Amino acid sequence: MIGYVTIGTNDLKRAAEFYDGVMAIIGAGRIMEEERFIAWGVSPEAPGLSVTKPYDGNAATVGNGMMVALTAKNTDQVAALHAKAMELGGQDEGPPGPRGDSGFYAAYFRDLDGNKLSAFCMATD
Repeated sequence: MIGYVTIGTNDLKRAAEFYDGVMAIIGAGRIMEEERFIAWGVSPEAPGLSVTKPYDGNAATVGNGMMVALTAKNTDQVAALHAKAMELGGQDEGPPGPRGDSGFYAAYFRDLDGNKLSAFCMATD
């Protein structure tokens, strides 16, 4: 089981502003903060997401094929996450909508460093 996911950034302040807004939509806030990284979660005991300036001193780069998926409560929250990401300067990678016939409902976006994220739920509404 995943405990947390860390993605790189080249501008921690800018990334923090983006993720403060996006993560607030799902009720997550900052749970840890140091000079080089910030972590968000709904609880210290639940899986979280963090952004960090790479410890090796090299530039952060986007992982090809890497994506972080954020769990949403319902389709409205998927849409709200996507809209907030767009409002904060994120890049659209796929608008909210059903994907396939299984009830999977998702939206896709990139953060300000180009990292790909998804907001999803199993649609019942």
